[in-house]
Amino acid sequence: MEPLSPEAIDDLRHGRATRERKMAVCGATAHLEPADRAEILAVLSADGDEAVASRAQGALLFQTTESFVEALKREQAVHALFAYAAKHLAEKPGITDAMAQSPSCPPDFIVPLVRHLSTNGVQSLLENLLRLSESPALCAALDHSTSITMEQRNLLRELHGPSTPQDEAALAEAVAAAGLDPEKRLSLLQEIAKMNVAARVQFAVRGGTEARRTLIRDVSRVVQRAVLQSPKLSDQEVEGFASMSTLTDEILRLIANNRNFRKNYSVIRNLLSNAKTPLDVSLHLLPSLNKQDLKRLTMNKNVPEVLRTSAMKLQRTRTEQRN
Repeated sequence: MEPLSPEAIDDLRHGRATRERKMAVCGATAHLEPADRAEILAVLSADGDEAVASRAQGALLFQTTESFVEALKREQAVHALFAYAAKHLAEKPGITDAMAQSPSCPPDFIVPLVRHLSTNGVQSLLENLLRLSESPALCAALDHSTSITMEQRNLLRELHGPSTPQDEAALAEAVAAAGLDPEKRLSLLQEIAKMNVAARVQFAVRGGTEARRTLIRDVSRVVQRAVLQSPKLSDQEVEGFASMSTLTDEILRLIANNRNFRKNYSVIRNLLSNAKTPLDVSLHLLPSLNKQDLKRLTMNKNVPEVLRTSAMKLQRTRTEQRN
């Protein structure tokens, strides 16, 4: 059997395929990857043609849990797959966690399934603060989860709990640091001052450079985290954040722990030169420095003595190895 083309698979995923092709998929006479088959059968199980729907429902019983988990994690997973999984598969291992991990899964599907989430599943939701900011119901459900850690619960309560009064002086200082002209500065200041935490999270993810430069200094940790989740965040912005001694230890640690951010050598160098970076993070990153930057670090009196001493030891070791 010839594999189906991407176009044919897309037609099946969106219910546009011919009846003949739909029946072929239900009868396993079409060659498909397991995850594709699971997703397409979930779509066809709600098909308007009763014969197709019935065949698909029967075929679904023979699909593995692993194939559904793989399909659910996909960024472009379709609505019908989430609907089927929520209704029929919630108690299967890994299903609800996979739904939480997918950015495409509507929060309404996850709310009644929160009891099935693991701590890792809850963490996956916290890595999509925009979705949580738009769903108080999901945050409320998570607050009662037995899998949630105290740290996770505190962040959720900060997101949708009573708003902490803005520190007007700190906000004004943060806006000023964004490098705007006076008129734009006043406009941004007034805009942010009216927002609650959830709205600032949304602004951090969807807003422009000036918004991110301001909100990375926000009084709320969850807003600071949201800045790092913005799809608009540039390499240059992250480099700048990594060098800011005004940021919290937590945010610098999040930058250091992000694999994509660490691909940028300048981010690593800036973190190591930042006296505010937690020492355990700096020591872990130290071997990544090149010869020139390692030498500069040994002479940097602003970083902890332990880090400078470790840099000197690493420098000596590299010299001995070359000789």
